[in-house]
Amino acid sequence: QVHLAESGGGLVQAGDSLTLSCAASGRTFGSYVMAWFRQTPGKEREFVGSIIRSGSQYYSDSVKGRFTISRDNTTNTIFLRMNRLQPEDTAVYYCAIDLHLTIASVRGDEAKYDYWGQGTQVTVSS
Repeated sequence: QVHLAESGGGLVQAGDSLTLSCAASGRTFGSYVMAWFRQTPGKEREFVGSIIRSGSQYYSDSVKGRFTISRDNTTNTIFLRMNRLQPEDTAVYYCAIDLHLTIASVRGDEAKYDYWGQGTQVTVSS
């Protein structure tokens, strides 16, 4: 069993930056992929980016160049640094973990992810 806990969401203005954190606890040993997704009401959950244990990252085109994912393997924590936030970035942000490291999960197939956090709200005002 793995527990994921996101934190760091809030209300910011357009152009601001914000960093989210996601701490994983429980059975997280071995190779795995952690990722961020986001969802707005009435829309499907959208892949934001992923990071594998070595530190390699993969991003969706919508956030590439503005968002950066990093990780601290000593604490099983990943971070999502969001720069130049826009109102369209408003969403509930979720972190997820795939314990088996698959290409599909690295590229954002949410069906491959084993565990999810409860989400943290990010609201960007114009």
